[in-house]
Amino acid sequence: MHAGMRTRVNDLVLVQGMADTRATLAAWNAAPWPVLRGWLGWSLAVSVTLLLVVWAIAATIVPDPTPILMPGLTAPAGLDAVGGVLLRNALVLALHGFACVAGFIAGSSMPLTAERHTGAWRWVHEKAGPLAIGFVVAATGFSLVTQAWVLGGAAATLAEMGGISPGLLVLGILPHALPELVALFLPLAAWMVASRRGEWEQLLAATFVTVGIAAPVLVIASAIEVYVTPHVLRAIAG
Repeated sequence: MHAGMRTRVNDLVLVQGMADTRATLAAWNAAPWPVLRGWLGWSLAVSVTLLLVVWAIAATIVPDPTPILMPGLTAPAGLDAVGGVLLRNALVLALHGFACVAGFIAGSSMPLTAERHTGAWRWVHEKAGPLAIGFVVAATGFSLVTQAWVLGGAAATLAEMGGISPGLLVLGILPHALPELVALFLPLAAWMVASRRGEWEQLLAATFVTVGIAAPVLVIASAIEVYVTPHVLRAIAG
């Protein structure tokens, strides 16, 4: 395809994507709760599942004898500690947000682009979308498994250090862990809802909304983790 023609095709796809995003945001603004309810439900389900898996791992593996630095418990609490926790969570949120954007590109933009190509280029664009979606699913699954294993190992070590059971430790961290995880998984929840309904064109709007909701929640959860959770864990440990 001629370079000028490719540019016009890309411009048309971009215009269509922006139009879909504006229409989606307008529809959600008119009736936000049904959309938020679906996202929150899926995000909460994934978060609770992850916490249960973390508890199961922590209860079965041998704790690492190397002490873990936890602000407010085994390390000083301060704004720098809050910033460190927030940075870590921001990286995870960015990964999940990019997965949402990738879903939009693969499920919405690629098919639109393919319709405007012929021959080999059309075939490439038709196959690129499903492959990209498969990659997002695999990368997300790997991320969840990795997070569960790392968090489970850390929970086992912290429980051993505090002289409490892993189950009590998981309960003690719920004040910050549950809202934190729900916020982090909001983009993935939006991805799951869109993929089940085939509404890929809504995912760019979903990225903006879910990240906008998650960001302030993560700030609050980071402060709770540093300033509140250590006191809860000490109270549990007696």
